Amino acid sequence: MMEAQKYVWEGAIPLQIHLHESEITSLPPPSPALILAPRIGYLPLLLPLIKPYFSSTLPPGQDTIWFDYKGLPLKWYIPTGVLFDLLCAQPERPWNLTVHFRGYPSNLLIPCEGEESVKWSFINSLKEADYIINGNCKNVMHMSQSDQVELWRSVMDGNLEKYMRASSKLKLGTVTTDEVDMVGQVKAGKVPVRLYVWSVNEDFEDLEDAPEVDNWDQISYINRPLEIHKEGKHFTLHDALKNLLPEFFGGKSLINDEPCIEEGEDAQKVSSEDVGSSTGAEEGKEIFNQPVESCCNDAEIKLVRIQGIEPKMEIPFSWVVNSLKNPEHFLHICVCVKVPNVNAA
Repeated sequence: MMEAQKYVWEGAIPLQIHLHESEITSLPPPSPALILAPRIGYLPLLLPLIKPYFSSTLPPGQDTIWFDYKGLPLKWYIPTGVLFDLLCAQPERPWNLTVHFRGYPSNLLIPCEGEESVKWSFINSLKEADYIINGNCKNVMHMSQSDQVELWRSVMDGNLEKYMRASSKLKLGTVTTDEVDMVGQVKAGKVPVRLYVWSVNEDFEDLEDAPEVDNWDQISYINRPLEIHKEGKHFTLHDALKNLLPEFFGGKSLINDEPCIEEGEDAQKVSSEDVGSSTGAEEGKEIFNQPVESCCNDAEIKLVRIQGIEPKMEIPFSWVVNSLKNPEHFLHICVCVKVPNVNAA
């Protein structure tokens, strides 16, 4: 398991970053910047590497960095590796992104004030994971300032050893279905999961033929904590997806779809954007759980990707969670689903 975690933490995506043509004020235009971006990182954290490269050609004004991929503004609070897995069905290397320092699309993206915004988004997600696993946010809320700094720096630096040392104080532990409670019953393990469900109407056999995501309305961003029981056999990734996405398996969900956020002070410190984001951001709406609209027996799951891997469905889910979760203790799963075109008729 540690070996898999090490691969996750060392994982990086080669980026070729182009400055948007509207912000080029010099001739010849600058060449694109080539950067290795950590999978577990976030795009705004690349600012110290990118800004010096393009600074000589930028127009006057205040910098507010944001990125787009083929014209689609990228949500900065989603880990870089998840964005890549979600938007590149056929992995593109290097991944060609466009960077902007002006004209922030505040009607499409929530504000980002650099590292501080990314840090608090990360901490808020950690609070939510704490609540799902332990029933409250106290472990994260009671972290000392120094421990919080050490934890964040370990993520920024990609230092797994320091992260393990700092995060062990949170008592979030590993996922297991073998614990027994006071009356001898097998205890359920609760897993924080974030699903990114990409629905397509067109069928395809090869990933290179998959239609592109050109609008966030094509993505259902769902937070669904998963409760798993041993029940005498391995609980597999297939079992997990069947519980998480009953819309596509013709079964009834065994999970609670209510938002796992504690009422009161803790809830106020976990922003709704961190709990779940509406694809209708242009209307200024934010929701906790966005249901998958399509519910039919003809749907077909075309692709499941976690940390750049397309795992076999029979793999034990506890191994997937413990090995492939992100530092904020969420397991991010990208799913591509082929659904019938209801407008075809």
